[in-house]
Amino acid sequence: MADSGGPETAQLSSNDSKGEVGDVIPEEARSLLRKMEISVAEVEKRTGKNAVNMLETYTVYLIETRRVDSSAENQNFSPDSLWRRYSEFELLRNYLLVTYPFVIVPPLPEKRAEFVWHKLSADNMDPDFVERRRIGLENFLLRVASHPILSNDKIFYDFLTEENGWKEAVMETGFQPKADSRLKALNATFRVKNPDKRFTELKHYSDELQSVTSQLLRVRARVADRLYGVYKVHGNYGRVFSEWSAIEREMGDGLQSAGHHMDAYAASIDDILEEEENYADQLKEYLFYAEALKAVCRKHELLQYELETAAQDLMSKKQQREELVSGTVRTFSLKGMTSKLFGQETPEQREAKMRVLEEQIQEGEELVQEKKTECDEYVRNAWSDMERFKVQKDRDLREAMISYAVMQISLCKKGIQVWTNAKECFSKM
Repeated sequence: MADSGGPETAQLSSNDSKGEVGDVIPEEARSLLRKMEISVAEVEKRTGKNAVNMLETYTVYLIETRRVDSSAENQNFSPDSLWRRYSEFELLRNYLLVTYPFVIVPPLPEKRAEFVWHKLSADNMDPDFVERRRIGLENFLLRVASHPILSNDKIFYDFLTEENGWKEAVMETGFQPKADSRLKALNATFRVKNPDKRFTELKHYSDELQSVTSQLLRVRARVADRLYGVYKVHGNYGRVFSEWSAIEREMGDGLQSAGHHMDAYAASIDDILEEEENYADQLKEYLFYAEALKAVCRKHELLQYELETAAQDLMSKKQQREELVSGTVRTFSLKGMTSKLFGQETPEQREAKMRVLEEQIQEGEELVQEKKTECDEYVRNAWSDMERFKVQKDRDLREAMISYAVMQISLCKKGIQVWTNAKECFSKM
């Protein structure tokens, strides 16, 4: 854990995040992926009855796992497979969030399409959207399986390998009662007196990351709309050249060929923008990662609030002991008024109260120490995972943006080639 905070820490600087994935993830963290190949291989629509006995159509995803034995050369193990619904992925992630609150748990892909351009279907049953969600769910499993802590969780392993009894195993962990309520977390946010500067800055960074990625996705959707229109309008060139070729004898073949190039150019935009969605999904993953960062900050605020509350209660008990010893009341209290109205307590009563206070003070000191240890351990673990996430985030976003730029360059080159071909057609007329 870093010893001190600051903008470099809160903004998750990439200055020290060089190298490939093997350089930044310890070998022991990759043990599950070393033993097992994981994929979400297929998608299937099914119809069945829901909790209220009504028919519904839902999607299930085939998870395939194949054991990898490095000591057995040229030996292929048959894959194990099972079907999971999206809601089961949600249950797994909720379990991980509660069980490992200091971990930035990887997000799931969106359940319904967001930031879509107008020609793209927002229907969560649309085949293209379902396919992108399949890729996102596979990415989620691989993220968890490569995490140094999450990858060793037995419930996660059961999710991948046990067809039946998995949900019951999750419920037996009692994770749901441990989940912090939103009201409790909100109360802690406003009542913490001495918030950790690093987590405050991290929370601000999370808000900024969410805002920037949301704006970027909206811009991309608007650009996609306009680009789609520009490409499709090129289809008008094809129609006009085709009609023109019918009335021209010498130039007819050249016009007809140029028209075919324009038609192909206009039709290519559908596949291009579908490919673009893959890059948009990579940005969306980090849009949702912002919420995971906030969840880590909220849990720290809750622990800090519990520590401050315990310390304040201990201070109050010690003050009561001092007042009991000195016989003076420093602050107004109902007990002080009672003493004035009905007389002072007997020595025996005061001694009994003193014994109770001493016990309460001892318990309070133990509680404060326990909460302080818990808070310190949380900070240490959370900041360690933050450093891991920093490297992953910088690498992923850098690669996504470079790939997007390369795709746009390729797109422009194809446009130049179409008009170069059209020019050659015109030259031959």
